[in-house]
Amino acid sequence: MGLVRIDILTREYPPRIYGGAGVHVAELTRALRALPDLQVQVRAFDEPVQEEGTTGYGVPDTVREANAALRTLGVDLAMADDVATSGADLVHSHTWYANMAGHLGGLLGGIPHVLTAHSLEPMRPWKAEQLGGGYAVSSYAERTAYEGAAGVIAVSAGMREDILASYPQVDPAKVHVVHNGIDSQLWQRDTSDAARAVLAEHGVDPDRPSAVFVGRITRQKGLPYLLRALREVPPEVQVVLLAGAPDTKEIAAEVKGLTDELRTQRGADSTVVWIEEMLPRQQVIAFLSHATVFLCPSVYEPLGIVNLEAMACGAAVVATATGGIPEVVVDGETGWLVPIAQVTDGTGTPLDPDAFVADLAAAITDAVSDPERAARMGEAGRQRAIEQFSWTTVAERTLEVYRHVLG
Repeated sequence: MGLVRIDILTREYPPRIYGGAGVHVAELTRALRALPDLQVQVRAFDEPVQEEGTTGYGVPDTVREANAALRTLGVDLAMADDVATSGADLVHSHTWYANMAGHLGGLLGGIPHVLTAHSLEPMRPWKAEQLGGGYAVSSYAERTAYEGAAGVIAVSAGMREDILASYPQVDPAKVHVVHNGIDSQLWQRDTSDAARAVLAEHGVDPDRPSAVFVGRITRQKGLPYLLRALREVPPEVQVVLLAGAPDTKEIAAEVKGLTDELRTQRGADSTVVWIEEMLPRQQVIAFLSHATVFLCPSVYEPLGIVNLEAMACGAAVVATATGGIPEVVVDGETGWLVPIAQVTDGTGTPLDPDAFVADLAAAITDAVSDPERAARMGEAGRQRAIEQFSWTTVAERTLEVYRHVLG
C-alpha cells in the first residue's frame, strides 16, 4: 500500500492525561509510529508535549467564555481545518471531544474517518449533572460522528454491543474490536525500598494486606458501592483509595461522607487512606505492587485499562462483571468477577444495590482471606497482560482496520 499518513485527534495527550483514553492514545501513537510505512500526525487539545509530528490547539478566543461543549467544538473546527489540508489518507479520532473534528475534517478533506469508542454518552447519562445542556451537545456530536464514520473501533466486544444498541444506524460491519493494551515494561511489580517508602509516606504498611482502588470520582466507577462494601471487609485490611477529579460537587460530597462513615465504622485501629491528588505513575505502581487485591467496582467500563495496569503489577483483581471487564479479568484465574444485574436506562445502576454491595464485600473478603492465593492470581494476571494485551498487538490490529477502511 506504500506510505500511509494518519492524523490522530485527541483531547488528552502527554503531559495532560487524566483517564484511560489518554493513556490509550499516547501508547497507541508510540506503537503506530514504530511500524514501517506509517506516518502519524497527532492533533491534541491544549499544549501537548513538544515532539515532531504533534500539534496543540487552544480554545479560540471567540468561544473562550462559552459553554464547555461549545469550547470543545471551537477546538474541533480548528483541528478539522488542518486535517482537511494535511494530506492525510485517514483521520482517527478519540472520544466525543475530538470526534466532530474527525467527522468534519474527513468530509472537508475527502478522507475516511475512523473513531475509537472509549465510552458512550448514552451510557453516561449522569454527565448531564456535570455538563447541563452541554450534554445534549456532546451527545449530538458523538452520534453524528458515529453514524458518519467509515470505521468504528470498539475496545471490547462488550463495547461493540453497546455501540450497536446505542446507535442502531451504524452498520455492524463497520464496527471492529481492538482491545486496549498495556506496556508491561512500564507497568511491572516494584517492591524496592523506594516503593516501600512511598507507601510508608502515605501511612500504608507495605507488609500488611491492602485493598487498593485507583480511579476518578465519577458515577461509572461505582465508588459509593465500594465504600459501602468495605464496611464488611476485615478491619486489619488496609483500604487505599487513589481517587480524585470528581465530576461534580455532589458526588465529591457523597464520597467524602461515605469515607468518613467507613473510617468511623472500621475504628481507629484500622487504616483508610484516601489520596486525592493524581500521583506519578511510579508511585501508583508502588501501591499496586503491594496490593493484596485491586478493586474495580465500576458500573460502566468499556474495557478498563486500570485493570490491566494492576494485573501487569502482579495484583489480583476484584471487579464488576460488566462491559468489557470479563474480557480482561478471568474469574478464578486472575481475580474475582462480581455479578451485577443492571437497569437498562444507560446509568448502569444495579437493580438490587444491596445485593451488589454484599457480593462485592464477599469477593473482597474472599480475596484477602488467602494472600498466597491472591498472589498466584496476580502472577497469572501479569502473564495474561503480557501475552494478550501488548501495545504492539493493538497497533497491528489498528493498522488492519485502517487498511480495511482504505481498501
